[in-house]
Parts: sequence; C-alpha cells; structure tokens
Amino acid sequence: MHATIFETPVLNTLMRWLSVLILRLLGWRVHGTAPETEKYVLIAAPHTSNWDFPLTLMMCFALRLRVYWMGKSSLFPPVAGRVMRWLGGIPVYREKSGNLVQSTIEAFHRCQRLTVIVPPEGTRGKVSHWKTGFYYIAHGAGVPILLGYMDYEKKVGGIAHLFYPTGEIEKDMLEIKQFYRGFSGKNPQQFDDESVQVKGPALSGAPASRPDEDV
Repeated sequence: MHATIFETPVLNTLMRWLSVLILRLLGWRVHGTAPETEKYVLIAAPHTSNWDFPLTLMMCFALRLRVYWMGKSSLFPPVAGRVMRWLGGIPVYREKSGNLVQSTIEAFHRCQRLTVIVPPEGTRGKVSHWKTGFYYIAHGAGVPILLGYMDYEKKVGGIAHLFYPTGEIEKDMLEIKQFYRGFSGKNPQQFDDESVQVKGPALSGAPASRPDEDV
C-alpha cells in the first residue's frame, strides 16, 4: 500500500493535536480505543454528507488510527488525487469494483498491519441498500470488522467493537444493522435504519468472497 500522512510521525502527531482541538471547538466528543489487532476493515455510518469525510479523518487522528479509505474515483483528479492518496485514499472505479474487493483481500494477506475504511452505504444520497463489499473483503481476508459511527444529533462519534464475520451474511448483516439503529446522520432523512436493505446475495451458504461484489 502507498505511503500516507498517517505514516509520517511528525505530521501525524501535529494532525492529532489539531484534530482534537477542532473537534472540541465544534462540540464533538470522540469515544473508543484503537484495537490491538493489526488488521481490520473499518466501516463508518451513517454517511449522508460531505462533512462526514473531514470529521472521520479528524476522529481517526484523534484515536491514533492509521487508515486507508475508499472513495469514488471522481475524488482523485490528476493533481488533487495525489493529495487524496497521501491522506489515505484509494480510488474506487465502479466498473472495476470486483477487482478492488479481491485486490484488497490480497493486500491484507501481504501486509502485516492494515486498516481500510469502507462506507457500507457507499453514497451520500438517499440510502436504500447497504452494499456488502466491506463484508466480503473482511471475510475473504479473515479479518474482523470494526464498527465506526457518527451521530450528528448527539455530536458524538468514534469506534465501538470488533465484529467477526461468520460467513452467514444474512445473520451477520442483521446484527451490524442493529448496531447502527438510532444513529443520526447530518441529513437523517437520507438514512432510515428501519428500511435499509442489504445489497447482495441473501443466502448463508455464500462463498467466502465474491469477485463481482460492489464496494
């Protein structure tokens, strides 16, 4: 994986202090402790606004997490794309998303330590389905899923516990969705935890990873 600001000791420390200060000035509280495990997929929800991105990065700095994150390819134009990659970004090309799932699994196998953020909704618009690419990455790589959250109503965000996928996707996704019930995004009308469905195969005997699954 490419080098990022999270791997730059002096800048990482400065960004942590700055992030903690800004979050406090904005009235946000950050909860959680970085897990001891060195490899995991981090999901962050609900994702309903452009403000989620800077807040998520600041919380990662505050929690001393070293992360990579996945974003749509339009966020990575020729010049600014270098900055986005330095901030930990990995561009997602929708026509090649299946390859991204498999390549991320392989990256987990190669790296001794790796954290990748994948938004389960994959969109800032009205959410009707949760995409399951993050699930297949975690299960295929044999790593847990760390549940991250952001509640704009209470102004609290952070990380909760590690979830270990069993391969029974219907059962596991119900448990993950249950965790996010009640959290309020910046635009809460775009995330209804009661109606959001899972995009993917509704079967417990699915293969460990599907190369054609969307991220």
